[in-house]
Amino acid sequence: MALNMKALLAMIGVFLGCCSNVVFLELIIQIDPGAGNLITFLQFLFIALEGLIFTSKFFTVKPKIAMRDYVMLVVLFFGANVCNNYAFNFNIAMPLHMIFRSGSLMANMIMGIILLKKRYNLRQYSSVAMITAGIILCTLVSSGNVKDNTHHSLKVATSYSDFFWWCVGIALLAIALLVTAYMGIYQEVIYKRYGKHPNEALFYTHMLPLPGFLVMAGNIAQHWSIAVNSESYSLPLFGSNLSVSFPLILFYLLCNVITQYVCISSVYVLTTECASLTVTLVVTLRKFVSLLFSIVYFRNPFTLSHWLGTVLVFFGTILFANVINQVKDAYQARAQRQLAKLKTG
Repeated sequence: MALNMKALLAMIGVFLGCCSNVVFLELIIQIDPGAGNLITFLQFLFIALEGLIFTSKFFTVKPKIAMRDYVMLVVLFFGANVCNNYAFNFNIAMPLHMIFRSGSLMANMIMGIILLKKRYNLRQYSSVAMITAGIILCTLVSSGNVKDNTHHSLKVATSYSDFFWWCVGIALLAIALLVTAYMGIYQEVIYKRYGKHPNEALFYTHMLPLPGFLVMAGNIAQHWSIAVNSESYSLPLFGSNLSVSFPLILFYLLCNVITQYVCISSVYVLTTECASLTVTLVVTLRKFVSLLFSIVYFRNPFTLSHWLGTVLVFFGTILFANVINQVKDAYQARAQRQLAKLKTG
């Protein structure tokens, strides 16, 4: 029963943490689309500090995985996160960002074929073809409505068109997809060698890349200044006439960092407590809920072609995971167990 409760809490954490994280992310980029590096830095810093205190206990706990094996993992993880968040600086809309990132199965298959010489069945190839077609369709439709969304204080004259910079953003998302897929393969190799140590991996993959943000210090400082000088929000104190005022973007950043931690932690627990079928269903449904919320609440433009592409991506994911057959098998096994109980009773 404790196991089920732990899995249930993880599912709730995935929906609440990950969905609200996307909401706060969109609230930030609506005001300052170029804040991707600042967001990434604060997320890494928060999770690293939490790990330093509770996981590493100020480096008194010896790591189970060798530091040399963390180096490649850290480079890949850092690169993928920076590319994903920095893409918003290049006129990428949130719905397209979410749909593009849902193409991880396609990237995993490409890496599996190239690096591991894997072979897949017709169902898996068909599902990835659906996902690829959905992403391409959404990308092509979105290319006709590209607008410069740079913060007004950072706008500069450029000879390149908004469409060119949008293409740079798409390239960043594509690179992040492939890097994330390769990182998954590398993680499998490490876990086979040392066993799974999710809390330790979470800490070191967020702590070790922190010096890398020095390269982006100028950009991070610019957007921190925008955040500090953003519109103020007053929060009334309960039981008094007093209120506390603080910059709105800073509040959104704090909420984004906390919900990112809840999201990542819940996904780690879910992968250890549940079967891969359950994880796939929960994560896919969570992404779909986030997409719907982004379209409805933030009124992001979403045409019939976008919906068609979205359906292809999500149904392709369900098909790849063989969800329908697995659910059918699970139902039949349950019915057989109940029948056996009736016979023995």
